[in-house]
Amino acid sequence: MAATTKKKNGFWTFADSFEGDKVVWIIVLLLILFSIVCMFSSSSRLLRDGMTRLDLVKNQFFVVLAGLAVIIVCYNIKNIKFFRWCSKWGFLLSLGLLVLLDLHINLPPVVKALNINNAYRILSIGGFQVHVFEVVKVAMVLYLAWAMDALKQGELKWPKKLIWKKILYLYAPFLIIFALIIPGSNSSALIIGLLMFVMILLGGGNFKDMLILAAAGVALIALIVGVYNITKNTEHPLFSRIGTGVARIFEEDHWEQQAIDSPKGSIAYQEAIDAIRQPYSAKIAVKQGGLTGKGPGQSTQRYVVPDMSEDFMYSFIIEEYGLIGGIFVIFLYVSLLARGSIIARNCGSDHYAKLTVAGLCLLITGQAFLHMFVNADIGPMTGQTLPLISHGNSAFLCFSIAFGIILSFSRIATRRIDKETRAATPLVEMHESAVQDGLQDLEAYESGQIDNELNNQEYDL
Repeated sequence: MAATTKKKNGFWTFADSFEGDKVVWIIVLLLILFSIVCMFSSSSRLLRDGMTRLDLVKNQFFVVLAGLAVIIVCYNIKNIKFFRWCSKWGFLLSLGLLVLLDLHINLPPVVKALNINNAYRILSIGGFQVHVFEVVKVAMVLYLAWAMDALKQGELKWPKKLIWKKILYLYAPFLIIFALIIPGSNSSALIIGLLMFVMILLGGGNFKDMLILAAAGVALIALIVGVYNITKNTEHPLFSRIGTGVARIFEEDHWEQQAIDSPKGSIAYQEAIDAIRQPYSAKIAVKQGGLTGKGPGQSTQRYVVPDMSEDFMYSFIIEEYGLIGGIFVIFLYVSLLARGSIIARNCGSDHYAKLTVAGLCLLITGQAFLHMFVNADIGPMTGQTLPLISHGNSAFLCFSIAFGIILSFSRIATRRIDKETRAATPLVEMHESAVQDGLQDLEAYESGQIDNELNNQEYDL
């Protein structure tokens, strides 16, 4: 009677039951752990109404649990057609949210556009704050992946000419979304615009059409800048964020010089100090972090930088965990990009899955490195968060959706890799007779028989 072996249960057998890419799972979990640890000792601005830092960690823990739930739900959706169906509504979702935001809708408690730091970026929907631009980033990646796949598959029956299909389903949504984001954030408009451009390029956009699209985008920017210059001295200037962006790019030393020239204690001096406090304190945090950092909870710049937990999270990580911790975070995002390229390459003939994985990985890693560049004083301030680490409930959930979709689609790649591995011809084929001969030689060597034969041959010589 053949003995039956019982499969042991344990952590590793549990881990093996996950079909998604294991490396991406590890990256997600490590980023989440960083978010919890960093939130404990980051900016005190988040502490309200007698809250303690333990309360802050507790709140972040609940956000993390919600994000993990979203990731697991998306991961367990095995029908790729469901994601594809949802993706085609990404443009309409983005359009609706941006229109409400730009109209400064005010219908509490249902929906209300919130003005924070002289810009409208957040909608309060039923009391839950939704960072609209974070939703739009993920939604437009999914939409463009669907649109380009639908064009390739010939699913779009109207209009009949291909060029009009491209204009209606690709180029017009690109320009509309780009224009609607600019009133709230120049940096988000450029990031999302560049991401959409790269997505169309990856999807097979030809060189001539891409040049026309780029020219249209530049013309749109020039038009908006012109409108701002005409109306900037009026009571209600249009596209006022353009002025902020131009000042950050072309008037970099304005505030520093004003702080030097103004008497200490004056209003002009205080305005200049307030303007440069955050970027200068972020650089101080990087300098003081050194190689190993000050240690968890030992940050001093968190008391100076109010947005340490959001816009300057990477500086905070280096201050407490040093250059070693900063390099480790970089390694996680670079690893995600590398694994994403492998997953996309092994999605077979599924054009939609390839574009979705590539677009989402580019979104996450691109935003992460842009955040790091700003923290290292490379380029103007953008206000972009560090994905899955920085504080922000809606942003955390949006990136959780992105990771969940990547993990779900990685199943396709994993199965394909396993199938190719099983079907692959071994580099060296060993027949049973060759194996038996090898075992006999091994036994002869261990018994000393081969040594004796070699000695006899040596004596014969």
